[in-house]
Amino acid sequence: MNERRPLVAGLKPGGEADRALEKQFVYAGTAVEPPPARAPQPGRVPLTSRLRADYARALKRASLERELNRVEPFTVQEILEEALGPWLKAHGYLP
Repeated sequence: MNERRPLVAGLKPGGEADRALEKQFVYAGTAVEPPPARAPQPGRVPLTSRLRADYARALKRASLERELNRVEPFTVQEILEEALGPWLKAHGYLP
């Protein structure tokens, strides 16, 4: 059995670390690959709303299944933004 080390033992202090070495340390011996890098998103503000229970369950299920299958978008926030964008544009609220 391999000797256990703390996670920080695989990281270089300060500056830009060698990402390949970090990934090898973190994911060593597993078939799991890290999720793809994401593009920066525009600023976001908190918004609270209420949904029908069946919509909320379906949205959460879609989010989890898409994340497991590595299909973008997979976060609830991104799915909602993708769904709302066309509606807001079609009704003249966004350019």
